[in-house]
Amino acid sequence: MKKSVKIYSRNTLFVILGSFIFSLGISLFITPIHIYSGGVMGFSQIMRTLLVNAGNVFPFEISGLINFAINIPLMFIAYRSISKRFFYLTFVSILAQTLFFTLMPIPKNPILDDMLASCLVGGIISGFGVGFILRSRGSGGGLDILGVFISRKAANFSVGKLSLIVNTCLFTMCAVLFTLETAIYSMIYLVVFTFVVDKVHYQNINMTAMIFTKHEEVMDYIINHMHRGVTYWEGAGGYTKEGTYIMITAISKYEIHLLKNRVKKIDANAFIIFSEGLSVSGNFEKRL
Repeated sequence: MKKSVKIYSRNTLFVILGSFIFSLGISLFITPIHIYSGGVMGFSQIMRTLLVNAGNVFPFEISGLINFAINIPLMFIAYRSISKRFFYLTFVSILAQTLFFTLMPIPKNPILDDMLASCLVGGIISGFGVGFILRSRGSGGGLDILGVFISRKAANFSVGKLSLIVNTCLFTMCAVLFTLETAIYSMIYLVVFTFVVDKVHYQNINMTAMIFTKHEEVMDYIINHMHRGVTYWEGAGGYTKEGTYIMITAISKYEIHLLKNRVKKIDANAFIIFSEGLSVSGNFEKRL
């Protein structure tokens, strides 16, 4: 129980930190040059701009509040279709984002004079923030909820890919409502953002683990506790000629430390080979 509370507290802290980093990237580098983020946040920024252009004056940045309102129905997906833990951490993230976007001052003049540099820096910072949130088993809300939900059902799918598809429509709106230059720079930001999210978010990195052990309990742990499939065969050491189990399983990079720590507790002499970057098709579940 204490361990579970400790993990929840740590993940909550990391989600808030990731939300702050994401908000920092948007508020300091993207908003001042009048380009737009992706997903629900991007739509929120467009709505904010349209309201301001219509003559409305707001004492603070309202895109965070609009983002929160749009995310309310999406939270039901997180609660009912993914997990209660995911719902809680995502709610914390959206709440933190709303607070940071509302209170964080936006520079009157861009920090960087070059728009391309602002896109790159903003994409790296905000992408790292969202990737950090996902690694903490939450999400930044919006398309992240749909992306994580679909990625659990479809092989070779990632949160970043859904973001790229949907945001093509969003940036078409930018070109129509504003300028083509705005759309182009926004798309450059999105590509950088998507790349960083997928690199930071370990769930999108598949691994193969080959385990050499004399203890059958290792296979029981993988099947009954990690809920992963295992293929095994019996072999023998080339030097000792002693029998050994050779087990192979597919996991996400996030699960490496779980498997490694447990295997070492069961068999301190076990030998494990990890291979990164494989493509998995078939009954392989992506998790949070």
